Amino acid sequence: MKIDIDRVRVVTPETNIGDLVLFHPETAEILYQIGMHCLGCPASGAETIAEAAAVHGIEEEKLTALLNHKISEKTEQNSLL
Repeated sequence: MKIDIDRVRVVTPETNIGDLVLFHPETAEILYQIGMHCLGCPASGAETIAEAAAVHGIEEEKLTALLNHKISEKTEQNSLL
C-alpha cells in the first residue's frame, strides 16, 4: 500500500495517527504526553487525530496545533543543516 506523504505535511483532525508517526516520529512525544501510550497497537494506528483528541480529553484544534508546531520545528532544524 502506498501512503501519500502529502496527507501528513499538515496535520488536520482527519490525519491518521499511524501515518503521522511514520513520517513524523518526533510527534510521538506529544501523543505520549496526552496519554496515548500504545502507539504501536493496531487501534491507534488506524485512529485519527480527532478520535484521539476525543478519547483523551483534549481539544482537537489544540492537538493539531501542537503537532503542526512540532513538525515545523523539525523542518526548520533540518533546513539549517
